Amino acid sequence: MSAPADHASIGTYLKVAAILAVITALEFGVIYIRRLTPILVPLLIILSVGKFALVVMYFMHLRYDTKPLTFLFVAPLVLAVALALSLMTLPGDFLLFKR
Repeated sequence: MSAPADHASIGTYLKVAAILAVITALEFGVIYIRRLTPILVPLLIILSVGKFALVVMYFMHLRYDTKPLTFLFVAPLVLAVALALSLMTLPGDFLLFKR
């Protein structure tokens, strides 16, 4: 039984899975590179957003759905990233664990 013509093939899913595995390996690898410490958090956020996008587009089939449905997943992601970045810029007085 083959997949419908408007959806990705099994090969595409295997490629996406391989890309997700490589991104995950990069996430683990960058933690141990001391020279990346100043940009570690933004780098990990970018890698995580990329993984989120791939999973949502292919494994949740949003790539083939309507734009409003895609917006329902992308908008909260943008909001969550903006909230996380804004919380990271707060002065130390508001942090639970002070520096």
